[in-house]
Amino acid sequence: MQFDYFVPTKILFGKGQLSNLHSQKLPGKKALIVISSGKSTRSNGYLSRVEMQLDLAGVSHAVFDKILPNPIKSHVMEGAALARSEGCDFVVGLGGGSSIDAAKAIAVMATNEGDYWDYISGGSGQRKPVPNDPLPIVAITTTAGTGTEADPWTVTTKEDTNEKIGFGYEKTFPVLSIVDPDLMLTVPPHLTAYQGFDALFHSTEGYLAKTADPISDLFALKAIELVGKSLAKAVADGTNEAARADVALANTLSGMVESLSSCTSEHSLEHALSAFHHELPHGAGLIMISKAYYTHFANTHACDERMIAMAKALGKTDASSAMDFVQALCDLQSACGVAELKMSDYGIDGANLEKYADNARQTMGGLFLADPVRLSREDSIRILQESFR
Repeated sequence: MQFDYFVPTKILFGKGQLSNLHSQKLPGKKALIVISSGKSTRSNGYLSRVEMQLDLAGVSHAVFDKILPNPIKSHVMEGAALARSEGCDFVVGLGGGSSIDAAKAIAVMATNEGDYWDYISGGSGQRKPVPNDPLPIVAITTTAGTGTEADPWTVTTKEDTNEKIGFGYEKTFPVLSIVDPDLMLTVPPHLTAYQGFDALFHSTEGYLAKTADPISDLFALKAIELVGKSLAKAVADGTNEAARADVALANTLSGMVESLSSCTSEHSLEHALSAFHHELPHGAGLIMISKAYYTHFANTHACDERMIAMAKALGKTDASSAMDFVQALCDLQSACGVAELKMSDYGIDGANLEKYADNARQTMGGLFLADPVRLSREDSIRILQESFR
């Protein structure tokens, strides 16, 4: 019964909250707005709405629009250089998890010398302390997947070495986040599903992790309940505002779970897959390995009570065994139309799965320490083998 609670982000949650951005106390006078390289942020009018809100607040702005679905280090460095040259004193991450994650990393490098990988603690990172505080970060999420609006974490790939590694500390929490479900109504069904399962796994992992505490448990179980209740509805009908709000709240709560507890090796294993195959959506990769991953822990009987609690939260109210959670998870994946995803469709080599298992340990081995029971190299390879098709 001893834990720390620290989630310092002010969050505006709910329908229409983007329209209140201009009335907030913003952390600077010129913003670098970080968005993806895709068309949706502009075509859906989200960028112009944010620019209008900043104009109303008397804040000037520049735009960096190169972020990929799996953000890469070279774009972090390029965005940071633009922030410095434009004289930006804060960063706005607008879009999905990739844009907000990249905004955090850009905020770090806008105020610090050297290379971003100097400050990364996994893989080939140099593990240096960050000497200067990053620029303040405002997060405006248009998806419900990563929870990055409520946590300090950012994931970036060093493309020349296929290292996809998380980073973050208390200074990379957003100072202000807007979670407006209206901005999520345009997300297509398959991405709604991928992102929703990413949010779900942040909570299931955080609930099973050795780092779980009473507060993270509350947030995790509520998030799992909301995903079980509403994700399939949001996938089936993206205009269902109540379902969108439920999944958005689940996502934000899951970000808090990540802040207070930890992800586990499930995320390390998936990061290894998408580090080599950038076109693989993170949530899709998690779905692919999830059945084998949670079956493994069910068979260890190391966390039966917690897996039963998760099954009940997910909607299987008569759950009595750890495998009931696995069944509830598979049922939800079927309901969302994502049960048949294939690694082979993304170029993953089924004959060489050892390299992904090894990469997971080399780059994000720390998350293996949070597992409820030790996951060996052989276990990791077997999980990937059982997941491959």
